[in-house]
Amino acid sequence: MLKIRLQRIGRKNDPSFRAVLTDSKNSTKSGKFLEIVGTYNPKAGETNFKVDRIKYWVSKGAQLSDTMHNFMVHQKAVEGKKRNVLPKKKPTQKRKELKTKK
Repeated sequence: MLKIRLQRIGRKNDPSFRAVLTDSKNSTKSGKFLEIVGTYNPKAGETNFKVDRIKYWVSKGAQLSDTMHNFMVHQKAVEGKKRNVLPKKKPTQKRKELKTKK
């Protein structure tokens, strides 16, 4: 299955991402992709996506990752609600303190 997702590029502490079309079995850090369909720079807040190519690949059966779906909804390229991409909060567990005798 083909996926459109973000791939991190750039140096340490200077993130930038490219939106790529890749097979879902490839890991995000493998570097294998079929086509670059855009870029995202979070520090500058710039998004530059090829909306026509993304729509083309979605029509061919490619799936958008949750984050890419949210970007497309924000740009009004895809209709629908934004998806929650934040991790679910786990309840805090109480630590069992070890009592040591001195």
